[in-house]
Amino acid sequence: MNLANKITMFRVILIPVFLACMLIDFQYSQYISALIFIIAACTDALDGYIARKYDQITNFGKFVDPLADKLLTMAALVVLVEKGKIPALAVVIILAREFIITGLRTLAASEGIVIAASWWGKLKTITQMVAIILILIGNFPFNKLGIPLDIIMLYVAVIITIISGIDYMLKNKHLFDGE
Repeated sequence: MNLANKITMFRVILIPVFLACMLIDFQYSQYISALIFIIAACTDALDGYIARKYDQITNFGKFVDPLADKLLTMAALVVLVEKGKIPALAVVIILAREFIITGLRTLAASEGIVIAASWWGKLKTITQMVAIILILIGNFPFNKLGIPLDIIMLYVAVIITIISGIDYMLKNKHLFDGE
């Protein structure tokens, strides 16, 4: 278990801590949840950087890192729906894309093909995480301006999620040729 994989596992461990803070209502729980989410989101960039810089890329990391990202963002989005902070349809679209692309990657892997994360896929993850953070902190400091930046960012994330899914499907449509 190298340093990059330990950081990834730390992110996985933060998920139930984040969920507990979100679901147990106490003073500043929303801000503590946001801080935990921010720390977890930062570990995503950190573990990838360390893995590449110090040649610590492993099959374990290739599998668990994207899974940890999906678990973190999906957990946050589902709890935000439960708390009535975001519309369920946005989360259904994001979840559908994740299942479709995971299925596509599974199909590719069965043929010995690895589908690397694309620029759109990375942008999708970033916009989703930024949207979640803005929603968690309550659109602060933009409240005084009356701009719902948190919800605007959520819809930007949904649009980029759709574009990313389409991009993956088009680039890998050969997998559906049946040959």
